[in-house]
This record gives sequence, structure tokens and C-alpha cells, in this order.
Amino acid sequence: MESEIVVGLDIGTTKIAALVGRRTEHGKIEILGIGKAESLGVARGVVLNIDETVRSIKDAVAEASNKSGVDIKVVNVGIAGQHIKSLQHRGMKTRRSLEDEIGQKDIDELIEDMYRLVMSPGEEIIHVIPQEYIVDSETGIKNPIGMAGTRLEANFHIITGQVAAAKNIYKCIAKAGLEAADLTLEPLASADAVLSDEEKEAGVVLVDIGGGTTDVAIFHDGIIRHTAVIPFGGNIITEDIKEGCSIIKTQAELLKVKFGSALASENQENEIVSIPGLRGRPHKEISVKNLAHIIQARMEEIVEHVYYEIRNSGFEKKLIAGIVVTGGGSQLKHITQLLEYVTGMDTRVGYPNEHLAASSEEITSPMYATGVGLVMRGLQLSQRQKASEEKNTTQVLNHSKKTKGGWFDQIFSKGKQWFDEDPGN
Repeated sequence: MESEIVVGLDIGTTKIAALVGRRTEHGKIEILGIGKAESLGVARGVVLNIDETVRSIKDAVAEASNKSGVDIKVVNVGIAGQHIKSLQHRGMKTRRSLEDEIGQKDIDELIEDMYRLVMSPGEEIIHVIPQEYIVDSETGIKNPIGMAGTRLEANFHIITGQVAAAKNIYKCIAKAGLEAADLTLEPLASADAVLSDEEKEAGVVLVDIGGGTTDVAIFHDGIIRHTAVIPFGGNIITEDIKEGCSIIKTQAELLKVKFGSALASENQENEIVSIPGLRGRPHKEISVKNLAHIIQARMEEIVEHVYYEIRNSGFEKKLIAGIVVTGGGSQLKHITQLLEYVTGMDTRVGYPNEHLAASSEEITSPMYATGVGLVMRGLQLSQRQKASEEKNTTQVLNHSKKTKGGWFDQIFSKGKQWFDEDPGN
């Protein structure tokens, strides 16, 4: 049986993408339609112009709606930006009874408590992710459900962001006539789309190079250990090319996409690209090797930031699966070689096709990793909500049966008593 339809909305710096998807009977994700619009009101992952962002959202959603034949009302949105921070925190709950087993309710209460932590002014908690549990000083427990114990503790990875940034996203969604089902940190969504469970278990770094930001997420033992958002991406490389070659932005972007390379040593000296001049001015000749030097200088800076985050996480020596690079920036030639050269870690490009049912080449592009991940997260959320609704319905039915039974028995026994009494007495 096929699941309900879910929409992922990736509000990026370069593009806004809406992906409509559902889970097939084989557990794969089928993308029914995709809509893309140029993102004009977003810079470095943060909404700066609400009206322009709303326009772009409407365009992307309308295109996705036409292609999929689905009337889109609810979306699952991603959040990124330099304001995203992460911290580690330990929570504790003392249970009343040693007899009762630890249940999902105990874990939910512990997580709920974390959302009440006092943050700096203007910040709010976006995600609370349990890392490991401790039951009565017994450490290293991944799932405590079913265990006995009075003291339940957990180490949490807490991701925070600016209240204003989140509010602006919600405002844009509402003004576009939509409703946001959930707000997800973009590197977590990308990780769902391009990483395998084995990689997360072995230890892996996800590097998502977008237009305005580069997102980093580090996993080990199947658990997220570190997250960071670096405020540089593909757009800054385009700016460097524009300045370095004295050309306009659209030409710089085309040069980067068609002839760009992250390693100058991989290019021949004699390769020249000719660019038409503006308004009758003479053509400009640009060496592909010089272009690669410009790109490599900036790319090395971004990779150094990534490597700093890897060292900062404390997991540098435990990442057996190396680096998985995704996002639009991962399509740059020789990007994996540059990452390997700077970090000394194995690197591959992450395509979001692992969880997708047969789909077009466009959708399996790394630039849609976040969008595919948001669809996956939306499907997981709706599944959890359904399960919890069914559980509540069952509890209500069982409760009403009990009370109904008691009420009926009382009436029946009263009636029986009344009939049993001898009217002659």
C-alpha cells in the first residue's frame, strides 16, 4: 500500500526547490514532481527579503503542483544559515517506580524537558537528538525501552537557531498560502538522502556545499555527533571569478559550471575560453588554468573550515567512511581530490538515489539532496503521527469499553434485581 504524499521545500540561497514524493510499497521514495525557482530573497541561507522569497516559493510550488498533479497545502521546510549552533547537554529524569519498565513516554518527557532549556536571548531550540542513555549509572545504552531503573539520563545533541530566522521562514510559508508541517536542519535532511546506515555506523562527515552556505554533519555509531554551518558556498566562488576575470556574474557562473575545476594542477596551460564582450567590445580570453587557480584558492578556504569542524568534533580519528560531499557545489570537477588532498580522508560524491525509486537523472543530482531528505523526513513524521493517533484511539476505545461495560453491568444488575423481586410481596 502506498503512503500519503509529502512535500519537501528547500529554501536555498541559489534556488528554491519543491519536491512532491511518497513512499512506494517497496519502501523506496517516489518523486512525483519537482519545481524550481531562482531564490532572490535569501542570502547565506537566511531570508532577507520576504516578498521576493514568497514569490519564488509560489513559483516553485506551482511548478511542482502542475508536474505532480497534487494540490500542495502543507510543506516540510529546511533551515540553514550562519546562526545555527550546536551544543551537548545531559538530561535526567527520576522515575517513581522500579517495577514499571522504561517506556516511550519516559523518553518523550526527557526530550520535552530539553526543549525547556534557557537559551541566549533571540535563540530557540530546533532539534533535540538523543545520543546515548544512562540507566542507573549503566552507560552506553542506545535504546532503554523495556529496561527497569529509577534514574534515566541521556546525553543530547541540541541544535539551536535564531528565533527571527525561523519566524521569517514561517512568515514566507504562510504568505505563500502554505502551512509548515516541520522545520528541519538542512544537513540532517541531506544526510538522510545520501548516507547509508553503514556509513553512519562506521563514522562519516557529510559536507553539503550549497550556494550560500556549506553544511557539515558528523556521524559515528549511527548517531549524529556534530553539526555546523559555514557561511561560504558556491556563490562566493562565482563572485571571485567575476572579480578576478573582470566579467559579469552570469558569465562567471557559466564559466564555473562548464569549465571550473577545484585543482589547477589538473588543467592544461594552453586551454583558453573565449567570452563575448559587452556591447560590441572585444572578446575576452580566459585561461582555464587561471580560472582553476581562482576556484582552488576559495575552495581550499572552505575545505579548511570543514576540516576545522572535523578536528573540533573530537571524532577525526574515528571516521572510517571518510567524507561524503553533496549539494550543488559537489558537481565542481576534482572536488573529491581537493578534499582528500587537504584532509587526508577518503571522499565520494553523495547522490540522493540510494532511497529513490527509479527516477530521472535531474532528481538524482546532488543539488536536490536536501529536498529529497526533507521528503523522507516528512514521511517519517507522518508515519509517527499516524502511529501515535492509532495508539491514542486504541487507548480511548479500551477505556470507553471498560467504562461502558461497568455502566451496562450496573443497569443490567439493577434491572435483573427489579425483575427478580416478587410483586406479590
